[in-house]
Amino acid sequence: MSVPGRIIKNTGFLYIKMGITVFLSLYTTRIILGSLGETDFGIFALIGGSIALLNFLNSTMASATQRFMSYAQGEGDLERQREVFNISFMLHLLVAALTLIMLLAIIHPLFHGWLNIPPDRIFASKIVYLSLIVSTLLSIINVPYEAVMNAHENMLYYSIIGVLETLLRLGIAFIVVYTDSDKLIVYGVLMAGIPLITLTVMKIYCHRHYEECRFALRKYWNPVLVRRIASFSGWNFLAAISYLFSAQGIGLVLNHFFGPVLNATQGIANQLNAYMSSFSLNLMKAVSPVIVKKAGSREVDSMNLVSLASGKFSTVLILFFCVPASLEMPYVLQLWLKDVPPWAVTFCVLQLVQTVVCQITSSISTSIYARGKIKHYAIWKSLTNASPLFFAWIAFTFGGGPFWLYIPMLVVWGIGGDIVILHYAARDCELKVSDFVRQAMLPVLIVSAAMTVCGGAVVLAMPQGFVRLLLCCVATTIGMAAAMYRFGLNPAERQYILAALSRLPFLRKSNN
Repeated sequence: MSVPGRIIKNTGFLYIKMGITVFLSLYTTRIILGSLGETDFGIFALIGGSIALLNFLNSTMASATQRFMSYAQGEGDLERQREVFNISFMLHLLVAALTLIMLLAIIHPLFHGWLNIPPDRIFASKIVYLSLIVSTLLSIINVPYEAVMNAHENMLYYSIIGVLETLLRLGIAFIVVYTDSDKLIVYGVLMAGIPLITLTVMKIYCHRHYEECRFALRKYWNPVLVRRIASFSGWNFLAAISYLFSAQGIGLVLNHFFGPVLNATQGIANQLNAYMSSFSLNLMKAVSPVIVKKAGSREVDSMNLVSLASGKFSTVLILFFCVPASLEMPYVLQLWLKDVPPWAVTFCVLQLVQTVVCQITSSISTSIYARGKIKHYAIWKSLTNASPLFFAWIAFTFGGGPFWLYIPMLVVWGIGGDIVILHYAARDCELKVSDFVRQAMLPVLIVSAAMTVCGGAVVLAMPQGFVRLLLCCVATTIGMAAAMYRFGLNPAERQYILAALSRLPFLRKSNN
């Protein structure tokens, strides 16, 4: 199967999964927010968020392992793949042990000084924290298996696991509604049990289906490869930990100045952003192994072509959801939550804008990692990741409103991070900045402007309501399709899409 065809097939599996999981997840969040209340929901977003962000760290470590696994696949070297798997598994066992020590060591200062939690909810918060530690350790140990599945581009199985996880979350939500016990404790403990089920299934599947998943550490121990993986993972870890430091630190700063209710608002903004951007992130999950394999087979020009195209299409996919949602954000939040927390509309819109700014260069950063020269890139990316925390603290200290949480994130984290990515892509990946501007940035700007104008005209012309929401979605879709076809596609992409559409059964029948 051709590379575009394989990407489309894998993306299709992921889209089907997201079509199911986004709907169920939105409904689940509504049930949980109503059952827990704003305070307990904010506590879980704060405590659970501290642990959940480590799952982002897991995905970052998985990307490091996947880089070496996909690179070896690009070279056609099965023995090297087995070396990568065995070494990665041992390294992640070590990371899990260190993580356990760190998380246990900070329990006392975390709950008796750092966090602004009502005294009568501290015990429940500790139970949630300890429960989620267990799921975090399981997630870390599972990283090599996730990397193997991503390297093999097995998105069908990944999608099945995602739907199963969402159904388990929905079941937990109903249990929390009807339980007579402390709802926060029940929710935290049961949520921690989900990874135990999904990760066990994934391990069994990988050992049965992939030849490289064979434990033989003595045979496949390679000190040179250990140093390479450890060095790459170390610099990758620096970039990831700076993101965690800033993202969770900003939540702590918000909690310190404004209390847990605004943490609930931030948690809602983060969830909505995750739902809206999930389709583009799934496209990137399907594309990333292709980019790394291109680097492994020394096809640099083809790698850059894929990275620019995937950056453009993944950003347009975010715009497809984000533009109408932003224009209708007050009504969307009312439909979703009924009782909308303060500042939710502003937080959600600014979070979506930041995501769009960061998304356009996400695939280019994958190319940098694929090439393997990440030391200086990781240092500068870490600085742009961590800086917004300090700017937000200064703004709040001098009386700035809650919206100042997102201003430095957008300017320094988003725009500044894009500049760093482009610089190192030009230096290490032979990417021309002019190609990025012409093939990715300008099409995205034109599409976003067309969607905003079309959707904004509907919003200004009609009173708020469900009909206006539907017409806004239709108008932004028409604007996106027209602008994308006229300005966003190059001749080769336009020809490929027209050929793919002509093969659809109902179009083929009409042509005959």
